[in-house]
Amino acid sequence: MEAEAMDVPPGGVEAALSCFSFNQDCTSLAIGTKAGYKLFSLSSVEQLDQVHGSNEIPDVYIVERLFSSSLVVVVSHTKPRQMNVYHFKKGTEICNYSYSSNILSIRLNRQRLLVCLEESIYIHNIKDMKLLKTLLDIPANPTGLCALSINHSNSYLAYPGSLTTGEIVLYDGNSLKTVCTIAAHEGTLAAIAFNSSGSKLASASEKYVTISSLVFSMDSQFLCASSNTETVHIFKLEHLTTSRPEEPSTWSGYMGKMFMAATNYLPAQVSDMMNQDRAFATGRLNFSGQRNICTLSTIQKLPRLLVASSSGHLYIYNLDPQDGGECVLIKTHSLLGSGSTEENKENDLRPSLPQTYAATVARPSSSSTSTVPGYSEDGGALRGEVIPEHEFATGPVCLDDEREFPPINLCRGSQKGKTKQS
Repeated sequence: MEAEAMDVPPGGVEAALSCFSFNQDCTSLAIGTKAGYKLFSLSSVEQLDQVHGSNEIPDVYIVERLFSSSLVVVVSHTKPRQMNVYHFKKGTEICNYSYSSNILSIRLNRQRLLVCLEESIYIHNIKDMKLLKTLLDIPANPTGLCALSINHSNSYLAYPGSLTTGEIVLYDGNSLKTVCTIAAHEGTLAAIAFNSSGSKLASASEKYVTISSLVFSMDSQFLCASSNTETVHIFKLEHLTTSRPEEPSTWSGYMGKMFMAATNYLPAQVSDMMNQDRAFATGRLNFSGQRNICTLSTIQKLPRLLVASSSGHLYIYNLDPQDGGECVLIKTHSLLGSGSTEENKENDLRPSLPQTYAATVARPSSSSTSTVPGYSEDGGALRGEVIPEHEFATGPVCLDDEREFPPINLCRGSQKGKTKQS
């Protein structure tokens, strides 16, 4: 989940961050500032470790990291039509691509990399960055709203099918074919999110508030939503087979029913629907009106709610997955280098909760092409090296990912060769 922060958000507070995003499995946080960008590890509550930082590109407004690997994608306001792909541990640029208009968002998994412009979406093969498909003449999408399943075995893509209604287009990023369209809401779409397996899709429309983020927990048991209000809502997913209820008239009812499920929209039928009159759990923020994003993660074996704000802070809450209720703020970190502050310090001194508390959220083990100006003739990268095979493919693994696979070096030499130089 990624957000571009406004210079002066509705609350009137100047944004310290130009963008911020959690990686695909919520183990890392990336931020962009006027000076450059930073990457943080989310393995500890007490300490926020900076994995990498760079001031080589100023005014970063998009930064996305591929899981916990060394691949990071960056876009700057100085060159808003250019995407830069780096291997930050080696200090090398893998490639850069230029497009016909400003880049609004980027999504990636281990199979695909998507570049979303206002009226087109480019689908790349992430292994060699070759352009596989260009979706042209899509409905105007001024915010670059789109979602990509992090499960590379299906690589489903969802994006708005209309500028005025809440229609969603579901596209298969592997077969490069449209699956279907879903009439999700009467109003304009505000957020779209897949669960980790790509078997469920959540959406929200702009009706009562401005939705900032919408995200499933990794085990798909919970759905979390933040907005421009001071409350983050967490819903526990129910498995129902009843028909979709009518649009509720209240804010709490709207949030409780914004999970939409359309049968037959994926290869395996989906008829699950979240149907609650109120949130299972909430997180209270000490601000409203600021751009923010939320996520649900397991840190030090316990479930946590994480909220990053445009003011440059990361808030960490404890979440009780059994009883819900109000989440307890236990730590506030500064993302701008001034350290962390302790909140509700007495909660850090409480005895450890039973193992069953964490076990409830344990993660499972888990073609026509178009040429963009600036590409080589075969649709490959302009310069740099071919991105090596990933851990799910045969052959060498060359992106060192501390969490997903053992670290090894970037492939070089004649084994894969080099792309054409610009």
